[in-house]
Amino acid sequence: MIDLGPAAREIVGLLDGVSSERMTDVTPCPGYSVGALLDHLTSLALAFTWAARKTPQEERLEDVSPPGGATMEHLDPRWREVLPERLDALVEAWRDPAAWEGMTSVAGLTMPGEVVGVVVLDELVLHGWDLARATGQPYTCDPASAEAVLAFTGSTAQPGQEATREGLFGPVVAVPEDAPVFERALGFAGRDPAWRP
Repeated sequence: MIDLGPAAREIVGLLDGVSSERMTDVTPCPGYSVGALLDHLTSLALAFTWAARKTPQEERLEDVSPPGGATMEHLDPRWREVLPERLDALVEAWRDPAAWEGMTSVAGLTMPGEVVGVVVLDELVLHGWDLARATGQPYTCDPASAEAVLAFTGSTAQPGQEATREGLFGPVVAVPEDAPVFERALGFAGRDPAWRP
């Protein structure tokens, strides 16, 4: 089990620094403006909470953006309240050991709970960094999350993992082997640690 709390708190701490004037700004995540990224985070928080709770498909009734389909126009006008609430629920759901056991589904894919838990951590950490960079704010990744994300992104960068990687990450960005753990994780995820808008 991995605690999603630190990664979620880091995102919540960024929200006051996101002004309405920045919603159309570019982010390190290709194709996502700040507003679209916030919509993606709001949607994935709910979708991965359902996954943790093993919520039956017919009960997943709220409107979420599909993977790759988040837009600024779909973003809930109350996102400053909704996103922290959904992140709190997400963290609590994944603190239940049952979330990490058996199979579950998210975005139409069925996978082991322990894999889905790592995927959602990766989403929170990378998109938290995306949001921070796009809005000119500092970002801190706790050591345990950084190590877990490095293991995940590094595994997808190995030969033969192209199918797993497709749709998740862009081309690997070369980062020195002696760089900090989180910077190496970013490079494997196709992000340049030195990215600036």
